[in-house]
Amino acid sequence: LISDFSSINQSLTMILRLSVTAIALACSATNAFVIPSNNHHSKPWTTRTTSQTNMVHSATEDFTSEGAKKQVGNDSFLNEDLMARAQNGPGKVNKEKLNIGIIGGGLAGMVAAMDLADAGHSVEVFELRPYVGGKVSSWKDDDGNHIEMGLHVFFGCYYNLFGIMKRTGSFEKNLRIKEHVHTFVNEGGRLGSLDFQFPIGAPVSGLQAFFKTEQLEPVDKFHNAVRLGTSPIVRALVDFDGGMDMVRDLDDITFTEWFTQLGGGRGSLDRMWDPIAYALGFLNCDDISARAMLTIFMLFAIRTEASVLRMLEGSPQTGLHDPIINYLEERDVKIHLGAPCREIVHDVDHEGKPTRVRGIKVGVNNEYREFDAVVAALDVPGIKNALPASFRKYPMFDNIYNLDCVPIATVQVRFDGWVTEMDDDKAMMDTSGDKSDGKAPGIDNLLYSADAEFSCFADLALTSPGDYYKPGEGSLIQAVFDERAFGRPKEQL
Repeated sequence: LISDFSSINQSLTMILRLSVTAIALACSATNAFVIPSNNHHSKPWTTRTTSQTNMVHSATEDFTSEGAKKQVGNDSFLNEDLMARAQNGPGKVNKEKLNIGIIGGGLAGMVAAMDLADAGHSVEVFELRPYVGGKVSSWKDDDGNHIEMGLHVFFGCYYNLFGIMKRTGSFEKNLRIKEHVHTFVNEGGRLGSLDFQFPIGAPVSGLQAFFKTEQLEPVDKFHNAVRLGTSPIVRALVDFDGGMDMVRDLDDITFTEWFTQLGGGRGSLDRMWDPIAYALGFLNCDDISARAMLTIFMLFAIRTEASVLRMLEGSPQTGLHDPIINYLEERDVKIHLGAPCREIVHDVDHEGKPTRVRGIKVGVNNEYREFDAVVAALDVPGIKNALPASFRKYPMFDNIYNLDCVPIATVQVRFDGWVTEMDDDKAMMDTSGDKSDGKAPGIDNLLYSADAEFSCFADLALTSPGDYYKPGEGSLIQAVFDERAFGRPKEQL
């Protein structure tokens, strides 16, 4: 738990950069907030700087846990020990048992509850919706169909998440590994791919994938090779820290600006990089940061398994959340659904600045619940709604309101045939017999599109048949619609 505002200032930005807003808002009953003095030795983190490495080193000096030090900076990218830490939990029981309330029942909130409960604390989770999972949630409609909040795949470098799944017993049985191929579906059904299947791993497997891809014309392949050959990825192969420092310096320009500086062409952006950017961040290359794109490409280049995809056997609720819920209930964690946080109850000083959080008011009746500590494990809109106005007197909280989100919509459509079967018309229309467990025809993988107004899609009846295959029915296509679709009138949508 983060026990004073100076620590929150350091940790908040780090957590936001990891795309999870999980902010500790209160301390134990025996230790109130400490307001930092002007000469505090810790440097505040900023969201954008050209000296990130020095800032990381400054922050890690304050950590007493060796494990914590390895979860920031460059170590956090290549640290396979993160899986063991997530799998084994905190490894120690706290001397003082605290009564802790967690706002938000998404993955961040539930994983926080797992560690806090294993550390010996009494934990309660409060979730606005009638189901857990947050951005990775799913639920059943009145007809028994599983509906997902979004399309989710699991890259091979998700060491933390895989450790959590191993800890709850869901990793081996609830994930289906896919062919090591990233497939693009173009207008008319023409396929292109990045085929990473090769006897030699990264970076050779990636180089040959880009060289052989059918998705780009020869001239675009050449320009692609020239640009990637002059990128920080090359340096990272021999000097990872140096390569990452170069990538961090590219946060202020878009991927398009970076790519076209030294030979990259529009053809590569339109046919390959835009579909990937939309799938990763729901933005095109003209808007997404070069740092964001190059960071993931660097992982792909260095770690063979990083670009390997897995998908759940069924829905997120069945394959991911239910095992976590069982784990928590075995440790007496209470999960309150349909219980929105209405107010964070706190003390303020003579300037109106928050000094200590006392508890929260939850539910339709604004029931007051007192806690020794409160953790807000929320997305950006959630934390904007939850933070009291007084918190904005501190810049690190006020800066949250400068963050923007990208709206998306997920659509699931059931068909009477197998949509991704491109070669055999008879097989495409044959829904008879047992086609469970991935036996249906079509492409069993995540699919990118350069010619449609959805960034990525998959046939869930094929990729995740446990909850989505139905006898006698065909594909269940799930597609993620981004900003390109939102400009259309509702009638046209």
